Amino acid sequence: MDRRKFLKYQALGVFWVSTAGVASLTPEDSLAKPVPDIAVAKGAVVDATRAAVELLGGMKQFVKPGDKVVIKPNMSFASSPRYGSNTHPKVVRELVVMCKEAGASKISVLDHTLAPPDMCLKRSGIKRACDAIEKGIVRSANDYELYQDVPVKDGVTMTKTKILKEVVEADVLIAAPAAKSHSSTGVSLSMKGMMGLIWDRRSMHWQGLDEGIVDICTVLKADLTVIDGSKVLSTNGPRGPGKVLKGDTIIASKDMVAADAYTVTQFEWWGSKKEPGEIAHIQEAHNRELGRMDLENLTIQTVKV
Repeated sequence: MDRRKFLKYQALGVFWVSTAGVASLTPEDSLAKPVPDIAVAKGAVVDATRAAVELLGGMKQFVKPGDKVVIKPNMSFASSPRYGSNTHPKVVRELVVMCKEAGASKISVLDHTLAPPDMCLKRSGIKRACDAIEKGIVRSANDYELYQDVPVKDGVTMTKTKILKEVVEADVLIAAPAAKSHSSTGVSLSMKGMMGLIWDRRSMHWQGLDEGIVDICTVLKADLTVIDGSKVLSTNGPRGPGKVLKGDTIIASKDMVAADAYTVTQFEWWGSKKEPGEIAHIQEAHNRELGRMDLENLTIQTVKV
């Protein structure tokens, strides 16, 4: 079942189990170029964004003609790209361009902002960058009526949450977080970023934040994750200001956990290097088999552009 159908059935409270079939490979499949588990591109932000997605087979592997796409960047703070607290606008813009090239019928760039929405959309530079492609696709998600109840049947700390209706209806969800530190969870990457698609984030902090992050990722599973490591807020995140590293790196994967785990190993956080297992929600997601953090067993491909 695809992600949209899964969320719809969750919302209806209908759950079913299917047995996996055995797929046969066509001659074309057997000759296909191997796709890495994690794609890494280093260089100028626009070229690196496109190159990382191309290593995974290109946007057409994720977005089909007519698909409705939601892109979830970090644009929750009223600050410019140089602070590293929001996703670089050129990353988001290039993802929009690639989705259009793949034939998406609708593209929405959404985040439930913490600072006043108009200031976030303006100062982050994301609205202006994407308006140059198509006006109106960048919006805040700060209105209660935009959300609907969705059961979290595999949740540990929550049994339901309110998720943006537009995400429930989307065919494709793309996580496009900034690589940044976080005062409570150590880092804020793709899994932590899913909190920007739900209504009630406050209760997660006292129910168990790391477990709650994993809970929401059981229903909000990005089809594609593209982590912006062009400027890395390595201290005083998620808002900043803090120490910003010049990363010049874009990391992409079909696996949110793998993308986050790899990103953790590539940069300094709070003044020291860390391993994925030191980040509680990454370890928990790996334990619950939502993705993999065993990087030594994954295929990682790197290009410079």
